[in-house]
Amino acid sequence: MSKDTSPIILAFSGGLDTSFCVPWLKENYGRDVITACVDTGGIDAAAAIALQERAMALGAIEHVLIDAKLDFFDTVIKHLIAGNVLRGQAYPLCVGAERGLQAERLARIATDRGATTVAHGCTAAGNDQVRFEVALRTLNPGLEVLAPVRDNNWARDEQLAYLEKHDLPLPAQGSAYSINRGLWGITIGGQETLTSENSIPESAWVLSANAFSEPLQASSHTLEFNAGVPVALDGEALEPVELIEKLEVLAGSYGIGRGIHLGDTVLGTKGRVAFEAPAAITLITAHRELEKLVLSGQQSRIKDSVSAVYGDLVHEGKQLDLACDDIEAFLMSSQKRVTGTVTFALRPGQLFIEGTTSPHSLLAATKGVYGESAGEWTAGDALGYARILSLPGSLQTRAAGD
Repeated sequence: MSKDTSPIILAFSGGLDTSFCVPWLKENYGRDVITACVDTGGIDAAAAIALQERAMALGAIEHVLIDAKLDFFDTVIKHLIAGNVLRGQAYPLCVGAERGLQAERLARIATDRGATTVAHGCTAAGNDQVRFEVALRTLNPGLEVLAPVRDNNWARDEQLAYLEKHDLPLPAQGSAYSINRGLWGITIGGQETLTSENSIPESAWVLSANAFSEPLQASSHTLEFNAGVPVALDGEALEPVELIEKLEVLAGSYGIGRGIHLGDTVLGTKGRVAFEAPAAITLITAHRELEKLVLSGQQSRIKDSVSAVYGDLVHEGKQLDLACDDIEAFLMSSQKRVTGTVTFALRPGQLFIEGTTSPHSLLAATKGVYGESAGEWTAGDALGYARILSLPGSLQTRAAGD
């Protein structure tokens, strides 16, 4: 059997773990390494150049950067908005929701380069190792997946020593906080998030720095949706990615979307992480309010239960599962009439929905006025309805013999 000489495709972020993997894989497998970065947000032109230079300096024969922000919106974020997905009623899956898409692109690069192996730099302690491998094995069960840092239990100081020994560039050191950034927000991990007692310090927040020390004046804004998709901010028609990026700056400057999520990890343990998601929280809050105007109570209740399952699947890296396809079809169907404008006010630390309008308003459709006058019914109808509705309780009281 001939030796496999195909290149190894490495998911590359430029951090210590993936930087270490480039030379280590070359040395231990005797194969070329192609680094791949699937940009789902947070990488500007300067960062892209720096990633390219670092990858090549570490020994990669090729570095691939794929702009997947629009695909991320179309395949994931659009459904998270439609489902108003907030894990633990707080966290909008800022980071992690993109892993399925990134895995799909890695598998595609492997096919294009004739590679049989992909690798990642995840440790044994986090969620992403599971997300990547579930997605990769769903896409291509025959693909070999390597995780050198996890499988060899490499410590950070050991990785640094290895890079120094081989005279290879070291990643920037010194920050006490681990920051992951994407189109849907930022997560921040530090000493404080290892326990449940304390928040991270004010200086550690990224998107909302100075929001409270240098507070802005209150301002009013509008968001427009078409079939559940955000299409305009303050009357300016925008493509989804640009709208999210602009809204992140706007709402982030008021400290909107800060939070610390405490919940269940994919591995079954509890985990805690700080996050900033100004665009995600604003869009989900506005979208939910518009849905209240145009969806029936039954639609909303069914959608809430299905959306919770969808959020769990995405969190676990199972968004390529056929069950997700089914849920996404339902969510898109539910959005047919979610068209209209939401007006909201921003104050430091506060997002307030002022009002919403829609051509499909169920409030405007009735002839009655809540609390004021009957419309499609009479006073007699209301009396009869109240009597019928009270029957189960009346019968229970009678049957109890009290």
